[in-house]
Amino acid sequence: MKITDLAVLFILIVGPFLWLSSVHSQDRLEAQHLSSRYTAALRTAVQDGGTQLNDNELQMYEAGYASAKYFRANRDKALDTMLHTLYLNFGIGEDASAQRAFMNYIPVVVVLDYDGYYIYQSSEYTGEDREPLTDYRWSPKKPFAYADKQGNVIHFTLDRYVTVFDAAVGKWMSGPLEEVSRDSNVPLLHQEDLYEAKRRTVIVQAIEQDLEGTISRHNVYTVRLGMNYHFTLPSISGEDWNNTVDDIGIMVFLQGIPVGDKYYNNYALGGGRLIKRSVIQGGIDQVTGIKYYYRESCNPGYKLEEVFTSEREAAAKGYFESKVCQKAY
Repeated sequence: MKITDLAVLFILIVGPFLWLSSVHSQDRLEAQHLSSRYTAALRTAVQDGGTQLNDNELQMYEAGYASAKYFRANRDKALDTMLHTLYLNFGIGEDASAQRAFMNYIPVVVVLDYDGYYIYQSSEYTGEDREPLTDYRWSPKKPFAYADKQGNVIHFTLDRYVTVFDAAVGKWMSGPLEEVSRDSNVPLLHQEDLYEAKRRTVIVQAIEQDLEGTISRHNVYTVRLGMNYHFTLPSISGEDWNNTVDDIGIMVFLQGIPVGDKYYNNYALGGGRLIKRSVIQGGIDQVTGIKYYYRESCNPGYKLEEVFTSEREAAAKGYFESKVCQKAY
């Protein structure tokens, strides 16, 4: 057999496999691109929702009274904002029926409040005509609670404020950890490192257990709808859990959307903490006439001319960093 005949035979045998490999590679690239788009849309939506958590009508629910972390999380506004952004990014901003169908891919939403959390999930209830109905609803607030073997009950928060039932004296006490521990016989309150570790463990384990149960029930609901995807709790990073136990936030799970021959399964966490930035001032050194920027906490004696929100903005207006105030940074 001639060498050319062997070459032709080789191409006829190997060619289809190479073509199939090329097709699969292209499908994988498209699936990866689609997954990246979904992740970007999810993160953007959750960040938008997180910014609305601290939007309250009444001043008594704002931060700054008992604690810098105290808010009454505005879960409804956060949820509406998050879903609005998500719908827009998925191209269903004006399609109510598509939005209802899309909710099947969101097994659970969690909102972390200052002293507990809420679960947004599909719930069954009985209608006016006693017919079984299913809709998405918020659970009652679930506290970050722990009970020890002596019958003491501790309600944790996102900071050091604590509410305790002291079984030895039979009464409830609330306040900063430092104050309550002086009047309480609860052992955990007198071991600061152990207290903080237990606080974090209790919050994480409570949410994880609720997530697993909620996602399991969502599987039962979606099977009735004919979906063949099995929802599971994805692995949540330690960094996200650390953020969860430190600030109010919203956590959203998006799963089961086909991407190539696989399914999208991810989550995102958006925080609602307010962070006050230092004001950047711009002034003129009256001796040299040179313009400098510096934080308001530093007073170099320059003549104040402008106020900025960042060093970059000040530099763009021709101000130089003040050497006098560098230590204050």
